[in-house]
Amino acid sequence: MVDGLKGFPEAILAVFPEATVQTCIVHLLRTSLDFVSWKDRKAVATALKDIYRALDPAAAEAALAAFEAGPWGRRYAAIGQAWRRAWGEVVSFYAFPAEVRRILYTTSAIEALNAKLRSAVRARGHFPTEEAALKLLNLVLNWTEKE
Repeated sequence: MVDGLKGFPEAILAVFPEATVQTCIVHLLRTSLDFVSWKDRKAVATALKDIYRALDPAAAEAALAAFEAGPWGRRYAAIGQAWRRAWGEVVSFYAFPAEVRRILYTTSAIEALNAKLRSAVRARGHFPTEEAALKLLNLVLNWTEKE
């Protein structure tokens, strides 16, 4: 899962050619809302829900086309363009069941886990061996799993 950083999907696929790269929907929504005035944000965010809550890629494509043809899509054309540019990484989202999509909707869980791992490593500072570092990371992962 990527959060919109340029070149990140290509870098992942260069190292892991069989990987499925998916854009973080929350980051895509935030990017979309950057184009919107404050007074319109809630209404536009509601209108975008039809796209990422669609049952399959065809329904999502139809919802995106409907958004673009609607008043918000005409007023904020850059939103539709942003979704179209990222569409190759959005479509993989629909291959998963709805229960899994709720987890994949955002990179927040991944970012939170990475923050815990970084914090543990920073608190320790240095490690005598690579094995010691791996043991610490394993302990943090086990502790996080129990939360």
